[in-house]
Amino acid sequence: MNPTHGTFRRIVTGHDGAGNAIIISDAPPTRAQLVGGSGGPTFFEVWSTRETPTVIDRQSDEPAEDGLVLAPPKGGTRIRVIDFPPEGDAIRKLTETEAAEKFGEMGGSDAARSKAGAPHPLMHRTQTIDYGIVLEGELTLVVDRGETTIHAGDIVIQRGTNHAWANRSSRNCRVAFVLIDGQFVEGL
Repeated sequence: MNPTHGTFRRIVTGHDGAGNAIIISDAPPTRAQLVGGSGGPTFFEVWSTRETPTVIDRQSDEPAEDGLVLAPPKGGTRIRVIDFPPEGDAIRKLTETEAAEKFGEMGGSDAARSKAGAPHPLMHRTQTIDYGIVLEGELTLVVDRGETTIHAGDIVIQRGTNHAWANRSSRNCRVAFVLIDGQFVEGL
């Protein structure tokens, strides 16, 4: 885990044999991955579901996945926390190929949209609705035609648009993301 941030707990509930609500686990997330090496973001995979509506049973585990996957499962959801360190020149100077490789590390090479003249080298797009809740710090949301800086307590509703995240501050930023699988309408 990123040593500059305190750990957080993932509390999972369920039901016992009699149908009573119980706490199944109370511990930090079991999956954390640094992306892009030193200076890159750390992804904490909290939970995902494979379908909506999701099946609620007594005590099933989170669905197993091989490695980090950027988008939620088709028809499913995902919650993750990302720690974004301050952005340096290494990020700002990424080539189109290097940016695509970074997304490949996240299981999302098809999301990369970097091209010459793009407002940020890590522009990307997924067929999802994402709720981004800034827990601490600040982060700049960059879209094709504009940008805005978001702060602790702000919430972004990301609707399948081409975007990038840039931490232009001197401190780390932690954001919780809830991703919901979606479908583009024709023409998007």
